[in-house]
Amino acid sequence: MKKIFKIYVLPVVMLLSVTGCKKSFDELSVNNNKPVNVPASLLFNGILNNMADLPESQKEIYSQYYLYNYDYYGNNRYDLGSGDDYYTTLKNVLLMEKQAAATGGAAINPYEALGKFFKAYFFSKMSLEMGDIPMTEALKGLDNLEPKYDTQKAVMLQSLEWLDSANDDLDQLIKKPNDFGTGAGAVLSNDIYFNNDLTKWQKAVNALQIRLLVQLSKKTADPDLKVATRFARIINTPAKYPLMTGTADNLQYVFVSPNNYYPQNPNNFGQSGSRKNTSATYISLLTRLKDPRVFVTAEPARDLVDNAKQSPTDFASFVGADAGLDLGVMYNNAGLQKYSFINRRYFYSTYTGEPSVQIGYPELMFNIAEGISRGWAPGANAETYYQAGIKASMASYGIPETGIFLAHFYRPGSTDVKNAANYDDYSVTANFNTYYNQAGVKYTADATGITHILEQKYIALFRHSGLESYFTYRRTGVPVFTTGPGTGNGSRIATRFKYPSVERTSNSKNYQDALASQYGGNDDINGVMWVLK
Repeated sequence: MKKIFKIYVLPVVMLLSVTGCKKSFDELSVNNNKPVNVPASLLFNGILNNMADLPESQKEIYSQYYLYNYDYYGNNRYDLGSGDDYYTTLKNVLLMEKQAAATGGAAINPYEALGKFFKAYFFSKMSLEMGDIPMTEALKGLDNLEPKYDTQKAVMLQSLEWLDSANDDLDQLIKKPNDFGTGAGAVLSNDIYFNNDLTKWQKAVNALQIRLLVQLSKKTADPDLKVATRFARIINTPAKYPLMTGTADNLQYVFVSPNNYYPQNPNNFGQSGSRKNTSATYISLLTRLKDPRVFVTAEPARDLVDNAKQSPTDFASFVGADAGLDLGVMYNNAGLQKYSFINRRYFYSTYTGEPSVQIGYPELMFNIAEGISRGWAPGANAETYYQAGIKASMASYGIPETGIFLAHFYRPGSTDVKNAANYDDYSVTANFNTYYNQAGVKYTADATGITHILEQKYIALFRHSGLESYFTYRRTGVPVFTTGPGTGNGSRIATRFKYPSVERTSNSKNYQDALASQYGGNDDINGVMWVLK
C-alpha cells in the first residue's frame, strides 16, 4: 500500500504570529498558579503555626509526664537526636518583615516588632537545645552557605535585646496606632493566638524575657547579661513592661474541629488510649501533695480499684510507672492495669481538647516567684506570685478554690469514648487553704521555697510548653527524674540535643569548631552547655 505524505505550507501571516509569541526562559519558568509575593499577614500565620509545641510528642516523654509502654509506638530512652531546626521559619520571619515594609508598614510596624519576638523565641530555643548555633551569619542564603556559630551567651544576650526592643516598639504602636503607616503592612492580621491584639502580644514578649532570664539563673554574675537588673526592671516598672494578668493572656494554640483536631481524640482512642501510662515522676508528686489536679489529668489504677477495692478517689489509688523500668516489664504491668492512664474523659472524648499553652500565665507567676526568691527583685513578694500560679493552674482544670467538683473516670469495658455514660463520676472536695498550708506546698523564703516553686511549675506545665519542664529539670534537678534500663543512655538524663546532621556535611569546619570549643570535639548528648555551667 502506497503511503501518501502531504506537505502543508503555513501562511506567512501565521508564521509571523507564531514567532512573535516566542517567550524568554524566565517568562516560561514562572508558575502563574503560585503567588510571586506572599503578604506579610500570610507569612505571619505560617510562623505562628510553626512555633506551636503541641502535646502528644516525645518532648512530654523527655519531661517524664507520661511513658510509652509498648515499643511499637516508641520508647522512653534519652538517646536524643537532633534539636529543632527553625531556620526555614526564621527566613520567613525576615521575608515577613520585608513584605510589611513594602506594603505600607513604617520603620516600626506590628510585623517588624513581632519579628524580633520570633527571632528571640526560635534562636534561644535552638540554643537551649544544642548550645552554640549559627545566628549572626545565618539566614543569608547564597551570600553565606557556611555560617559561623555564635556562642550561647551571644545568642541569649541578643535574644534579650530583641525582646526589649520588641516591647518598646509595641508600646509605641499601641499608644499611637495611627503614626506608623496606613497600608496592609501596618496592620496586624491572621493572628491565631491573640486575634491581632498587640497589648496581649506585648505581655507575651515580656513573659518570654522573664522565662529566658530564669533559664540564665546560673549566670547572674555575668556583667553583660545583667540578669538580676533586667528582671527587677521588668517587675518594678509594669507601665513600661506590662505582664500577663490571668490565663486569658495565655499565648496558646486553640484546636478547632474539623480543621485541626486535638492530638488525642475519639479517632485514635483505640490505638493509643492504653499505649501510654503516666509517669511516677508526675503522679507521685501529685499524690504526695494530695493535689486534686490528679483527679482531672489521670485515672486511678484499675487493679487497685477493682481488685484491691480501694476508693477511686483515694490518692493511693493513683500510680505512675518508673521511667527507668524495662519496657517489657512496664508493658506487662500496664496490661494488668497497675498504672494510672491519662484521664481518657478529659483528653480523648472531644476533638478540640484543651488549648495547648506555649507561654502561659501560671508559668510566668512561678518564674517571677523564682526570680524574687533568688534575690533579683528586693522588696517584691514571691509568695503572692507563687499562690497566683497555683490558683490559676487549678482553675484551668475547673477546680474551685473551695467547693466540690466532679472527677470523671473511664469505665472498664467501655468502647465509646465520646459517650458520657461510659464514665463514672465522683464528687471531690477542694480547699485551697488546706492544700496550700501543707509543709510540702507552703512557700518559705529559702532553698526549700524555690523547690516548691519548681515543683508547682512542673505540675502546671503538664502537657504544655514543649521542653520547658525538661529545661527546668536540667538546670535545677527539680523534680527528680528517674532513670534505669528503660531510659537508656547509661541511665543518665541527656543534657542536650545533637546538631542537625546536615551541619556535618554542609558546614563542616564551623560545626567541628563549635564542638571543639564546647564538648571536647564530640556531638555529645551528655555534654554540658555554657548556660548550665
